[in-house]
Amino acid sequence: MKHTKYSAIIVGSGIAGLYAAIKLQKEAALPNKILIITKTQLIESNSKYAQGGMVCVMPENKLDSCTLHIEDTIQAGAGLTDRKVAEFISKNSAAVVKELQSFGVDFDRDENNRLKFTKEAAHSVNRILHAGGDATGFCIENALVQYVLSRKDIDVYEETLAVEILKDSNNTVRGVIAYNCEKNEYEVVEAPAVIIATGGIGQLYKFTTNPDITTGDGIALAYRIGAVVKDMEFVQFHPTAFALSEKGTMFLISEAVRGEGAKLVDRHGKTFMEKYDKRLELAPRDIVTRAIFNETKETGAKNVYLDATHIPEKKFEKRFPTIYATCLEYGINPSGDYIPVSPSAHYFMGGIKTKINGTTSIKGLYAIGEAACTGLHGANRLASNSILECAVTAYELVNYLKIVDLSVKQIEDEKIKRTIDFYKADVQNNKSVDIENMFSRLKNLMWEKAGIVRNEEKLICAKEEIDKMFIELGRTYKCNSRHEYELRNMLSVAKIIVDFALNRKESRGAHYREDFPDREMIAKSQQSIV
Repeated sequence: MKHTKYSAIIVGSGIAGLYAAIKLQKEAALPNKILIITKTQLIESNSKYAQGGMVCVMPENKLDSCTLHIEDTIQAGAGLTDRKVAEFISKNSAAVVKELQSFGVDFDRDENNRLKFTKEAAHSVNRILHAGGDATGFCIENALVQYVLSRKDIDVYEETLAVEILKDSNNTVRGVIAYNCEKNEYEVVEAPAVIIATGGIGQLYKFTTNPDITTGDGIALAYRIGAVVKDMEFVQFHPTAFALSEKGTMFLISEAVRGEGAKLVDRHGKTFMEKYDKRLELAPRDIVTRAIFNETKETGAKNVYLDATHIPEKKFEKRFPTIYATCLEYGINPSGDYIPVSPSAHYFMGGIKTKINGTTSIKGLYAIGEAACTGLHGANRLASNSILECAVTAYELVNYLKIVDLSVKQIEDEKIKRTIDFYKADVQNNKSVDIENMFSRLKNLMWEKAGIVRNEEKLICAKEEIDKMFIELGRTYKCNSRHEYELRNMLSVAKIIVDFALNRKESRGAHYREDFPDREMIAKSQQSIV
């Protein structure tokens, strides 16, 4: 088995991982190169599909302030947001935006060359920057990818999966085992810093706005070696995914469309959000999602509609070019037709427990982005806070790593040698497994039993079925393919989500228990280890 050495390994190539790689390369004295491991292509990530934008409190935006942004974040988080984390991220938002611009990110500007700010649900003022109209994630991701590719001291392993984090007998991370999916080859990659930036868990659900790669890999890997995880019950379902999408991965109709005044209506064109919240379409996502869930349950309809017909066609096309083009592909013109929408799994508030600088409960292991849980989002993420968190935590992680010894020490540890031996050996219990069928069963199970509305009976059923699927898969260490590793990771994360959902006997934010519909007076975060 091949052995290589790096100063840092970054697992994942979304905005958090790329930004961390660039800053680390620019600012730290590194004995060796940086390695980025990505499951498919470098540019493919959940970040790439972010439409709405990035929150930023800029001095030129006179109506806004950090105080306002922090209060909006805390209110959306349903009492579980860490105020100190929210303060730190808000106060550093302008600095990271300026640095992103220096890396080639062009945020949209008005005719006077001033940054354009828009508004989304649960924000008190316009404070969201966007790029390419409704292609903010792609624009940021692409700029960072081009910068990474220009650097000789950042290596990239594409079509590669980190399948095991190497932890020694002193509870210190020493690298990873990487699996090249195309060549079916394994490699021991040593490094004193392993940074998990693998994104979310959307593919655990039948309907999701996330791409196929979001299978919870980083969270599962960290949990597997004993890292503390936190708030795993909080899965955010976006209320407005395009209901005509033909696959489980659904096209997102950005919240920014509602920010421009679009209304939610039933099949008769009647609004209904007034029954649920005085903020109407701009209520927090969990409230809007459950409102749509209730409306469809009562009427038997598969979806509701977004009425954006008040927005002139030219304006809609310019502001939302991607959404406009997708709607036209399905024969819908947003200036004259209602857009069919329904909820879909979108974002994960839980994850590997970290401090603001990405440090975890295990020395040498770090996590940033959606795979991490800093406490910013609480029980429900405020719209467009995700890219901001990715950037600020990557920024602060590098500040921390600049004073850490990133030289590779020789590995002479029996625990690590035993782990490596597992991957040198043949696959244990190598029976045939219908992976496609198991993927489908798990996604249906999580959607129906651990989705938008939960109860104890459904969650216990889900837990029992997941345990059976673990036995059916029968893979403890080495697997036969990328998809087997992904399924193993998905089952691990699904079980943790269900356990946390069973333990929270209240309804809070994105976690709704119909058998415990009320919110407890005292807010408590949940965390656990293996």
